[in-house]
Amino acid sequence: MSIIVKKFGGTSVADPQKILHVARRLIETKQPGEDTVVVVSAMGHSTDHLVALANEVAMDGDQREMDMLLATGEQVTIALLAMALQSLGQPAISLTGPQAGIHTDGLYGRSRVVKVDADRIHNELKQGKIVVVAGFQGLCVDEITTLGRGGSDTSAVVLAAALGAPVCEIYTDVAGVYTCDPRIVPNARKLTEISYEEMLELASLGAQVLHPRSVECAKDHGIVIHVRSTFRSDEGTFVKGVEALETQNPVNGVTLDLNQAKVALLNVPDRPGVAATLFQAIGKAGISVDMIIQSVRGEITNDIAFTVAAGDLEKTKKVAEQIAQDIGGGEVVFDPNIAKVSIVGVGMVGRPAVASSMFEALSSRGINIQMISTSEIKISCVVEKARAKEAAQSIHEFFGLEQSVQPQLV
Repeated sequence: MSIIVKKFGGTSVADPQKILHVARRLIETKQPGEDTVVVVSAMGHSTDHLVALANEVAMDGDQREMDMLLATGEQVTIALLAMALQSLGQPAISLTGPQAGIHTDGLYGRSRVVKVDADRIHNELKQGKIVVVAGFQGLCVDEITTLGRGGSDTSAVVLAAALGAPVCEIYTDVAGVYTCDPRIVPNARKLTEISYEEMLELASLGAQVLHPRSVECAKDHGIVIHVRSTFRSDEGTFVKGVEALETQNPVNGVTLDLNQAKVALLNVPDRPGVAATLFQAIGKAGISVDMIIQSVRGEITNDIAFTVAAGDLEKTKKVAEQIAQDIGGGEVVFDPNIAKVSIVGVGMVGRPAVASSMFEALSSRGINIQMISTSEIKISCVVEKARAKEAAQSIHEFFGLEQSVQPQLV
C-alpha cells in the first residue's frame, strides 16, 4: 500500500459545509491500494479567537496554558472531519498530534518536531481508515506543545517523511504558487514547478502559501510538496528539487511585505563591539531583525539602519533608544511607512543584469530605493509603503513574469 499525506488549511475547513466538501473530496480521490493521512488546521480564524479569549482573562498569559488552549482549535476540526467521513460511509479516526506520535523538543509556542512514532497511524490505516491528524501540535514527555503559526504545514511534511510518502499535498484557497500575489498583480502566472530554494525564499519574504519550516523539512527529506486548491480539481504547483527544473528564467516570483518598519541609529561611534551591543540587546528582547545597513557618516561615526516587523516597532524603539544612550550615539529615528519588495529565482545566479533590471524597473516609475539586501537567489528593496504595490507591479511587468519564458535581459 502506498501512503499519501494531505493537509487542509483553515480556510478549507472554515465551516461545516466546507468540512463536508473536504470529506467528499477525500473519498472521491482515494485511489485503490492507497492509504490516506489527512492533517488539518483549526477552522477559519479559530486560533485568533482563542488568542483573543486568552487576552481577555490574562494579557501575556502563561505559555504552557496558551499551548493547552490553542491545541483545542485543531482538535475540533479533526473530530468534525472524521465524523463527516464516517457519515459518508468512509471509516475514519481522528488523532491529536500526541496520539499520532509526534514528539517535540518541548518549547512552548515554537516547538520543533524531534521524532514521529507512526505505529498508531499504521495500525489505523491497516483497518481501512482515513486517519485525520491535528496539525500544529505535538508532545514532549507528557506536555502538549505547539509548533507556532503555520505549524500545520510542518506537521504534514514531517508525517510524510515518517510514513515514507513521496508527495505531500497542501490544499489551500489558492490554485498554487503564483509569480506574485494575484490581488496585487491580476495577471500573475501560476507556476507549474518551483524549487525548494525559491519557495523557501518566497515563504520567508512574506508569501503566505507555505510555512518556511515545512519547505525546509521537505527539502531535507526529498519530499515533493504539491500546493493545490481545495475547490478545484486541476493540478497546482509542485515544490521540488532544482535539478528537475528548467532555470532559463532569471526570476520566478515577486513578493511584497507590508509588515515592515525601519529603525536607524545616527552618529554611532565607529568602534568595535557597537553593532554587537545593539543587536545582542535586540535579540534578547525577542526581536528578529531583517535588513541591516551601516553607512559612514564621518571619520569617527556611522549610521546603522535596520528593519523589523511592524508589530515589533514599539519594543524596538525602547531598546534602540537605551542602547544609543549607553554607547553615546546620536538620534534614533523610525519609519513605519515602508515595505519590502523582493524578487526570487535560482536562474539569477551568474546573471549580473538581474539586479540592475530590478533597480531600473523601480526607477522607471520614480520609486526611490531606501535599502537593498541580496543573496544568491534573492534581491530585496525597501520602498515607501504608499508605492509598494506599484513597485511590485512594475517589477513583475519589467521581467515579463506573466510569460512562461521571460524576455532576455540586456
